Amino acid sequence: MSKAIYIATSDQNSGKSIITLGLMSILIGKTAKVGYFRPIIEDFVDGEQDNHIETVLSHFNLDIQFEDAYAITKSKLIKKKNKGKIGEVLDLIIEKYKKLEERFDFVLVEGTSFTGEGTSIELDLNVLIAKNLGIPTIIIGSGVGKTLEELLDSLYLVYDSFKVKEVEVLSVFANKVQPENIELVTKSLKKTLPDNVLINTIPLISSLNNPTMQEIVNELDAKVLFGENYLNNEIGHFSVGAMQLHNYLVHLHDNALVITPGDRSDIILGALQANESANYPAVSGIILTGNILPEESILKLIEGLSAIVPIIAVDGGTYHITNKIGAIRSEIYANNTHKIETSITTFEKYVDNDALSERLITFVPEGMTPKMFQYNMVKRAKQHRKHVVLPEGNDDRIIIAASRLLDMDVVDISIIGDKRQIENKVTELGISFDFSKVNIINPIESEFYEEYAHTYYELRKAKNVSITMARDLMEDVSYFGTMMVYKGHADGMVSGAAHTTQHTILPALQFIKTKPNSSVVSSVFFMCLEDRVSVFGDCAINPNPTAEQLAEIAISSADSSSAFGIEPKIAMLSYSSGSSGKGDEVEKVRTATEIVKQKRPDLKIEGPIQYDAAVDRAVGKSKMPDSEVAGQASVLIFPDLNTGNNTYKAVQRETGALAIGPMLQGLNKPVNDLSRGCTVDDIINTVVITAIQAQGL
Repeated sequence: MSKAIYIATSDQNSGKSIITLGLMSILIGKTAKVGYFRPIIEDFVDGEQDNHIETVLSHFNLDIQFEDAYAITKSKLIKKKNKGKIGEVLDLIIEKYKKLEERFDFVLVEGTSFTGEGTSIELDLNVLIAKNLGIPTIIIGSGVGKTLEELLDSLYLVYDSFKVKEVEVLSVFANKVQPENIELVTKSLKKTLPDNVLINTIPLISSLNNPTMQEIVNELDAKVLFGENYLNNEIGHFSVGAMQLHNYLVHLHDNALVITPGDRSDIILGALQANESANYPAVSGIILTGNILPEESILKLIEGLSAIVPIIAVDGGTYHITNKIGAIRSEIYANNTHKIETSITTFEKYVDNDALSERLITFVPEGMTPKMFQYNMVKRAKQHRKHVVLPEGNDDRIIIAASRLLDMDVVDISIIGDKRQIENKVTELGISFDFSKVNIINPIESEFYEEYAHTYYELRKAKNVSITMARDLMEDVSYFGTMMVYKGHADGMVSGAAHTTQHTILPALQFIKTKPNSSVVSSVFFMCLEDRVSVFGDCAINPNPTAEQLAEIAISSADSSSAFGIEPKIAMLSYSSGSSGKGDEVEKVRTATEIVKQKRPDLKIEGPIQYDAAVDRAVGKSKMPDSEVAGQASVLIFPDLNTGNNTYKAVQRETGALAIGPMLQGLNKPVNDLSRGCTVDDIINTVVITAIQAQGL
């Protein structure tokens, strides 16, 4: 029973990063604790870290120190091999791997990259490492520059090298294949390799191969003059500006990099103006060669422009610099979330994740860990794509969250706000944002404004609402967004980053209203603790629920728990456990527990019960030895808002738990509230939950 997988490549520049990121995304959703290990890495500068390791540890927030994530650098390996001490290297690799294996349920091991000195021994070395670690392998090969026969031969050679040493190959990936050849390559590999080897083919994604301005700055040791916030701009095409401006403009292509001597102010200013013009492609950056800077008057002019692309200065001549840029191999690095999300989305699109997961995961994890929970949420949201409206388009966090959600490709999004202001914010924030995939709405300019106003008037005229009042309210983003959900123009709404809970929920209570079997709107938080996910309710809405309301909150929370893959074991919390406590508050909890038992005898419930007896197995067994809930509760229902709100915040702050929510329960359609102190991750998680609710929770 394997606890790891080894990623091996057939040649250099195979695109191993996209496979690593995609596999990590699968693993953290299926396995409680996932580790990452690179036996051999390229040499790195003191004080810095290996880029591959830094990217994976950072993006997936893995609890691994950099020094523990690798065994040896390539230069030290070569020295050991030349001295006949390869056995010592294997001992070190095995020792460091075993330490990770003890800590984690599954370890993703990434082999070497076939770059630099020592490439001739890398295939044999990768086979030797996988053999000694006793783990199966995934093989990756690039289709760039190869005929079909050459690609098949190279992949089979690597496959055979592992099989000869009795290392099982679970899957073979043909990467960077021309899109029109995907089906041909897949069929050919299936004929070439045994039936038990999973075949996956991934097309060449040009944006993943394009270097960024940051990589160019690093490679050329350049000085950044302007546009430091936009160094993640990707370069799709580069050209030298050595001709007259009117001739050079016709050579611009999308995401252009302009290379020109620093004294060619006409080319510099022309490129900046072209970037602003709707008639010319976007410019990603400008390189000033020859160690020449523009005159002060030109620099002052550039500094005053509203939108500036990165402008960098280098020492070398134009010809030399152009050749160096052409030789740059782009990598995915930790702060380039756009490329990371693109990699994961591409992997999910072209790889049979279910079949691969079945081969990778050879055990059944217990419980629901936070990473499993979050992975499963995103996966479920993608299965039946929904449309979520974000009414607070003037908030930076909303814009950043929307950008990341677009990269994740998980929901359709509408944003309420002024399009020009949002475009300016995107520029200021320096983020990627595909406006073609987002519906930006200014309520007063919307084609539905009058329709929404009349709908609201008809719904509320019995409450003395006039058509004038209705029109005024439809200018309010919360009312407009809620009406979009009511009318079916959006499936759900997430608000509250800049508005109070009441401002968010009141429109929903007025005309979306509660479900037929619900008399109260309540909320739950999904508390992602270190090793489990607990459901806390109600921590946001009802100040002092009655016994009947408390029972309904418990039932709704249990249903929410089940819907998100968590087996509900309900603890009705109080300051005493069992029958010992007296007082009105305890009796309310006791009555609520009995109501739940009568209405839903299928649910596992205990109450009244204290928090420690509910979640600690030893305490639970001591206080309530015959209970099937005590010590293992997954749904914790608090007797009032004061207790619930303070407890969830205390648990969050003191344990570092991630609190996802609040998710509102009981409404006919999903409207969810954010805290005004919410983070970008909070917004993303709430949008995903809202999308899942809209699927029919």
